[in-house]
Parts: sequence; C-alpha cells; structure tokens
Amino acid sequence: MRKFLLVVLVLLVVGLVAADRIGVRVAQNEIGKQVAAQYNLSRQPDVTIHGIPFLTQAVQGNYDQIDVGIGDWTQQGITVHDVKVEMHGVDAPLDQVAAGNADNVTARTATASAVIPFDVIKSRAPKEVKGVRAKGDNLEVDMAGQVLTFNVNGTAELSVKPSRRGIAITPVKVTTSGITVPLDAVRERLTWYVPITDLPVGSRIRQIQVTDQGLKVSAEADNVKLSNLQQPVR
Repeated sequence: MRKFLLVVLVLLVVGLVAADRIGVRVAQNEIGKQVAAQYNLSRQPDVTIHGIPFLTQAVQGNYDQIDVGIGDWTQQGITVHDVKVEMHGVDAPLDQVAAGNADNVTARTATASAVIPFDVIKSRAPKEVKGVRAKGDNLEVDMAGQVLTFNVNGTAELSVKPSRRGIAITPVKVTTSGITVPLDAVRERLTWYVPITDLPVGSRIRQIQVTDQGLKVSAEADNVKLSNLQQPVR
C-alpha cells in the first residue's frame, strides 16, 4: 500500500508540473494574441512568463516578470528591430485575462528596448556621410565631399544622445588627410537626428548603447497599463 501511495503521489506531482507548463504556454499565447490584435502587428509577439509555479501566479493575478518580444516596430516612418518590452510586478486578474480583457493589466515597471540599424542612421545623415559603424561609445563615419571651404574626404567620430527631436548625432572629431578640421566650422552641417523619441512603454528614450548592429536604445516607465502601450505610427 505504501508503494502504491508513493506512486500515486509521484504521478500527482508530475501531473501538476505538466499542468503548470501547459497553463503557462496557453497564457503566453493568449497575451501574444491580444498584443498583436491591439497594435495591428504583422506577427504575434513572443511572450515569456517567468516564475514557477505559474498556476500560483495565475490564481493570484500577480506575475513577477513578463517579457514581450515584438520584433520590428515603426515610428515616424522609421522601422527599428528587436523591440522588446520587459514588465515587472504585473497585475493581471485571472477572470479578466481569461475573458480576453487587457484594460486592467498593469505593470509596476516596464522597460522597452530596440535596435536602430546603421542603414537607418545613414539614411538620415548629410550627403557627405558614406558609411556608419561603431567606435566604442561613439559612431565613426566615412566622409567624402566638401563642407563650406573644407574638404572632408576622411573620417569623423560622432556622439549619440537622446533629445526632444530624436537621437542627436553630433561630430566630436573630423579628420581629413591627417588634418583635424575645426569642429565649430562644420558641426552644424554634420549634425543630424534620427526622429525616434519614444518606445512602446510610452516613455522617452533615456539610454543609448552603440553596438555592432546599430544603436540599442531603451526607455523605462512606471505603473504602465497594457492598454496604454504606445501605438506604432506607420
């Protein structure tokens, strides 16, 4: 009898674990469908619900962390890649989620990130800019042409910062034929903006990291409603 009860107990535990994993997959799929429908996305985003057991979180309506991988996102006619939203302290009442209602789903904090590829950065650059790549915390560009009285056939190093107009790209050093060009003379002409100011959490971009794939930008917000995530501008 003891052996029989032990076997039953083991089977029950395995069954609960299986139900937990099935439940999390169903919930992830449902959240993905809601986000895709709400924001008219071309594909359903990837959703990951962290934390074990899932069923306990579902019954309580509180989740430690939910990640949403949106993919491409278009704003001001510019498409960025690898857009992700990471939400912590998510309050999602079970009855409302089950009914497909996301109006009252909130997150204590939400962080969105995206990658602005180099071709997008170059498309907004002055005509003298011929190539863009990473150089430490800055960008480096190849240049060819003339700015005012200066021949700029060489390279330039540029800083990147968030601003009200978007990502500001400003020269910090311009070198042509081994000679450094005076910045004051060419700064205005060689400064440009990528007009992306916000990400899906509805908060302004605050951080920018230069990577080999482009500029990784991020934004944070507190007390975010899923229904208030910023609509992409197409």
